[in-house]
Amino acid sequence: MNIFCRHNLQLEGRRRNSGYVRSHFILTAFLFLFIFCLKFSAFAETVIEIRGIDKKSSPESSSIIIDLSAPAQYAKGRLSNPERLFIDIKNARISKAVKNEYSEPDTFLKGIRLGQFNTDTVRIVLDLQNSNFKFDINAQKDPSRLVIELYSEQRNISKPIQQHEENILKRRIVIDPGHGGHDPGAVGYNGLFEKDVVLDIALRVREIMNKEHPLYEIILTRDTDIFIPLHKRTEIANKVNADMFISIHANASYNRVAQGIETYILNWTDDEEAMKVAARENAISLKEMKRLRDELSIILASLESESKRDESIKVAGFIHRSLVSDLPSAYSADYDRGIKQALFYVLVGAKMPSALLEVGFISNSFEEKMLGNETYRQNIANSIVSGILRYFSGISVKTFLTQETSPYEEKNKATPVKYSEFKK
Repeated sequence: MNIFCRHNLQLEGRRRNSGYVRSHFILTAFLFLFIFCLKFSAFAETVIEIRGIDKKSSPESSSIIIDLSAPAQYAKGRLSNPERLFIDIKNARISKAVKNEYSEPDTFLKGIRLGQFNTDTVRIVLDLQNSNFKFDINAQKDPSRLVIELYSEQRNISKPIQQHEENILKRRIVIDPGHGGHDPGAVGYNGLFEKDVVLDIALRVREIMNKEHPLYEIILTRDTDIFIPLHKRTEIANKVNADMFISIHANASYNRVAQGIETYILNWTDDEEAMKVAARENAISLKEMKRLRDELSIILASLESESKRDESIKVAGFIHRSLVSDLPSAYSADYDRGIKQALFYVLVGAKMPSALLEVGFISNSFEEKMLGNETYRQNIANSIVSGILRYFSGISVKTFLTQETSPYEEKNKATPVKYSEFKK
């Protein structure tokens, strides 16, 4: 190829490259302009309108409510000499229906002023009586508004104290009446169903607490004769963030002479009798219970690491002590069967201190008659309430175990029952 031809080809290449650059530049500029227009359009559409201002006041506080057309960004500041507080609302304008000044003096406010601080900012100024105040600003939705609350420093101190006291006093307790519906639980020789006995006791516990101790909230997993799967019962307690979970049951044994009160916490055990009780309540065989040890070891380790077991022992101890100390005249010397541990499905998964109560042997004809008696069931309910109150009262375990009579025992002393009638 000669030099002339090669030169022409080079010129043609430059022309093509130059045209590509110009086209690319024009396309880029167009896209930039298009995006800018979109952003400007979006900005224009989201201008916030100040639609109104309202004020509520009391000797302790003043609340200023600013109605907005949509949620807004804002900045706040405080100025002195004279004392004032300002709120800058971004990308905003003032509705024509809104006044520029509001003069309604109260304990904290002299007045309110607002105006267009610059092209896209509305400034609201609160003229204050003095510098002895605190304030909070809360952005709310549905409807959109800003709420500015002015209050004294003293109220700022008393409010956390009140909240702290409420957190200490208000407790949520879930009571679980065992079995229910198609599952009667243990059945006594004379036909008494465990599910009916424990439901009645749970309802009485709730009634006592609602009437005499309103700062405690009692939630029942069931308050009618319905069936609830075992794993659902602790789910209820976890969902409401309960402080305590108590499952109430009546015991049974092939040994018709067996009687008394047992209280359980969740843990593995090699005790044959405890495993039999758990197997019955779990509706599985003893052989299956023994097989579960390895499968549930992770769950039990989790309970240990979360220190729930120590608190569960305390809960079980307080309630068990209440039961055996309030109801002794009903039994012979072996009525106190102690606090034990076993693998109960109904306690697995509880994120709070928990215990399972066996309030008597329905398989024992004498105890079946007692459990069928309303006065005796009321005594059991009173004892459970006493144990719950003792646990939350903060009394030391050592003092509790050594004292002869507590204030709770005096107040909830068992109603006399002619137990000799049950032995006929």
